[in-house]
Amino acid sequence: MIMLLDDPSPLVRLALSEALAPAEQAPAVVVRALAADQSDVALPVLAKSPLLLDDDLVDLIAIGDADAQVTIAGRPSVPRALAAAIAEVGAAEACLALLENPQADMALFSLERMVERFGHLAPIRENLLARRDLPLALRQALLAKLSQTLAGFVASRQWLETEHAEYATKEACEKATVALAADTADEELGALVHHLRETGQLTAGMILRAVLSGNLVLLEEALAELSGFPVDRVGGYIHDNNISGFRALYRKAGLPDVAYPAFREALAAVRSGALIGEQGGATRLKRRMVERVLSACAGECGEGNTSLLALLRRFAVEAAREEARLFCDDLVADPCMISADKGFEDRQLAAA
Repeated sequence: MIMLLDDPSPLVRLALSEALAPAEQAPAVVVRALAADQSDVALPVLAKSPLLLDDDLVDLIAIGDADAQVTIAGRPSVPRALAAAIAEVGAAEACLALLENPQADMALFSLERMVERFGHLAPIRENLLARRDLPLALRQALLAKLSQTLAGFVASRQWLETEHAEYATKEACEKATVALAADTADEELGALVHHLRETGQLTAGMILRAVLSGNLVLLEEALAELSGFPVDRVGGYIHDNNISGFRALYRKAGLPDVAYPAFREALAAVRSGALIGEQGGATRLKRRMVERVLSACAGECGEGNTSLLALLRRFAVEAAREEARLFCDDLVADPCMISADKGFEDRQLAAA
């Protein structure tokens, strides 16, 4: 059998590989030689051979082509070390096969590496998002990857200028992140906020969007992350009617002074009950709050106030459109309205 390894015909070596692939008593030296052969010869032993150790498979991942990597990723058992090697150096097809293998044991850092390398690819992104064990921070990272991909696609098609496309997708990513945070348990928000800070996404604009959506829990976590104070202490400053404590906290967090009036007025609106009766939970901007904050900030003149007002005006437009969509959805869902429309149509037909 060792001599057959040098046979010039790949068909001979393939027949040997297929015959020895499931055998537990096969010569280990022959199996390892076949595993390092050209891809079509190696695949049978790569897929089934119990004689290939984890170290052997890790080395084969490093030197093998995409077909060999996919075959290894689909083995009946993929331990963590092997999964980590595939996530680190494997082709996109191999990472997808690994995600689709229910017997693969993957550590969190392997998932992080796949998000970093291939989060822009739809099949891998969808498989990752379908995992119940995917942390919230990685879900947000996939949102950011999707935004970057969309920006590049739109710019490449020349539908928008590159800067305009990047700005639009960044704003959409912030909106989706705030909505994602609103549907997340409070105990998981700290990890998300830390991820946002580490990736440079924890901006004053995103935090203000969260406040104007009524998500004060995200505000508390963000200020705690930026200031270094405990969340309980931060919550006390936020909910205290004495605004001086919040002002000091705001400065400690390093947020821009130009945006402070908007935060101050937003918290005042919350304390006065502006969120009462609002629909949509904390997943969308609240029109009454945004308009109140915009009106208050418009009365304050100061250098740099223009950029804040421009942001609030965009928020106001978005909030108005969201409110209109909710109103239309309610009309469609109301059976009384549907019955009234049907009766009107019947009368119109009778009159005709």
